[in-house]
Amino acid sequence: MASLTLSNSYKARVYHIIPRLSLPYFRSPLHFCTSTQDPISCVTEIPPPIPQPQSETESPNAAPENQKQQLILRGKRPDPEKLEDIICRMMASRAWTTRLQNSIRDLVPEFDHSLVYNVLHGARNSEHALQFFRWVERAGLFRHDLLIESYGKAGIVQEAVKIFQKMNELGVERSVKSYDTLFKVILRRGRYMMAKRFFNKMLSEGIEPTRHTYNIMLWGFFLSLRLETAMRFYEDMKTRGISPDVVTYNTMINGYYRFRKMEEAEKLFVEMKGKNIAPTVISYTTMIKGYVSVDRVDDGLRLLEEMKSFGIKPNAHTYSSLLPGLCNAGKMTEAKEILKEMVGVHLAPKDNSIFISLLSSQCKAGDLRAAEDVLKAMIRLSIPTEAGHYGVLIENFCEAEEYDRAVKLLDKLIEKEIILRPRNTLEMGSGAYNSMIQYLCGHGQTGKAEIFFRQLMKKIMARRGVPRDADAYKLLIESYLRKGEPADAKTALDAMIEEGHVPDSSVFRSVMESLFEDGRVQTASRVMKSMVEKGVKENIDLVAKILEALLMRGHVEEALGRIELLMHSGCHVNFDDLLSFLSEKGKTIAALKLLDFALERDFNVDFKSYDKVLDALLAAGKTLNAYSILCKIMEKGGVTDWSSCEDLIKSLNQEGNTKQADILSRMIKGGEKSRENNKGKKQSSFAV
Repeated sequence: MASLTLSNSYKARVYHIIPRLSLPYFRSPLHFCTSTQDPISCVTEIPPPIPQPQSETESPNAAPENQKQQLILRGKRPDPEKLEDIICRMMASRAWTTRLQNSIRDLVPEFDHSLVYNVLHGARNSEHALQFFRWVERAGLFRHDLLIESYGKAGIVQEAVKIFQKMNELGVERSVKSYDTLFKVILRRGRYMMAKRFFNKMLSEGIEPTRHTYNIMLWGFFLSLRLETAMRFYEDMKTRGISPDVVTYNTMINGYYRFRKMEEAEKLFVEMKGKNIAPTVISYTTMIKGYVSVDRVDDGLRLLEEMKSFGIKPNAHTYSSLLPGLCNAGKMTEAKEILKEMVGVHLAPKDNSIFISLLSSQCKAGDLRAAEDVLKAMIRLSIPTEAGHYGVLIENFCEAEEYDRAVKLLDKLIEKEIILRPRNTLEMGSGAYNSMIQYLCGHGQTGKAEIFFRQLMKKIMARRGVPRDADAYKLLIESYLRKGEPADAKTALDAMIEEGHVPDSSVFRSVMESLFEDGRVQTASRVMKSMVEKGVKENIDLVAKILEALLMRGHVEEALGRIELLMHSGCHVNFDDLLSFLSEKGKTIAALKLLDFALERDFNVDFKSYDKVLDALLAAGKTLNAYSILCKIMEKGGVTDWSSCEDLIKSLNQEGNTKQADILSRMIKGGEKSRENNKGKKQSSFAV
């Protein structure tokens, strides 16, 4: 806090230390609107302007002030004046008197810490600022301890300490209440050493600590895990003749529980009852929580019955403390009864994670009906159910072969789109959705399986990085293929790959085969491309058929691209079979392009394949094409004794291509080229 003194440097120090806190705008001076009020609803009157004397040099023709205001109102309305600015303007223009205080009090019946701070910040006169602070404090319009506490809750401990240290300078005497507020602030932030120093300072000032003071100190020391320090202060408290109350005992019991010292906690609990200090629900809940932490859940159950016999009703924290211990101890009958009690009084636990523990434990115990009751209890207690809760039940119903009950749960899951809820923290496990999809696909309910799977996919797309089991994709793909829907199977395969899964060779082959038999050759070709790119080289016996179909349908460039990918991946393509097949089917252009592709890349081709392609071209009357490819064959050191060479030369002459006929004749007779095969031809390691 700023140092408010009478020196001229006040304003600079205020600006340096005190941050200006924003307040809502106010249009009315009648009263101050709290945070729970609508500032506009508080407006009843616009404050009249402060009269200003007319200047001697002012023109007589100048418009009066009220006319100027009317002109302003007709145009753009000025921003309303802030309340703290109104107070500062009043303080600057008037002497600090009782009349000014009453005017401010009429304007603001009750102050909050932000308004006080902003007035101190904007005050033009340091003396007025000091008088203003003293006035609001002494008049009970504002309490400094609330200001300290507010900064403490906001985590601004240093500002709270500064305010406390400047209290004497501001003319405000420190009291035990001021110290208690400060202790709570600094201990909440773990500053236990600072708290001890201020405690000693309080004693040096002659201020005696109260029971409330010690309760705060004990709470703070246990919060900072300072057991020995807390015990010393507890003994000091009794030495000063201050007897512990129920808050003291509860604080000590909770501290011992945090250190798992239940024997000491029990002694205090017995001592408290021996002094006729009635334990509260907090006392019992803390003891129950302690017993559960040291695996003494039976003692926790005993205390639960004891507190109910004394007319003390368990609260949500009591049940939340006991239920996990019952699940861990396998006492599911008791857990079932306690859950029934909670539903009966409509008391929901504070920690919803208890329910997943209850579901899993009841399923583990083999009581699926009790597990289903847990889900019903969540609905009755208005606790949001998530996909993970349904998943536990579905998986266990499937394992018990109670598929009808699992399907009913799945219907609710799909109908309410629980999987797609953005706030889900519990995802369904792979065991649940794999079992469910497998059952649905195997029992003629592929449509429902598809809807379920699509919701899973939407959730995956909404939350990237959530891994999914590849088995779910595989099951869905197999279901589509059984129904004769290869296109949907291809879509599921693409999604599977996009999610980072690598399908095995059997999945690729099944989808390719189904697409090929359905006449979707190019789609099957794309699946083949994905398979090769993923490094899958098993079960690729369909590759030759897909290549033949592409070439036969005129998709030559696509076929050549797939062949090149195969060769680069180490898979051997049988060019001889393809060339022979195309020649026999009369697909001469496709055969020509394939042979040219093989020659350019020095792939192995048998002499007989050359002859078949050349014969097919000559028979189709494509003499120039036959001449061109024959020249390339001979340049590569290929055949020169083709039996139909003379027929080709004759056809070239008859068609007027005498130049080509003469060149071919000289090449054959001269024997310029060697017949040996090129030794740099590429081999592969896998046969198709």
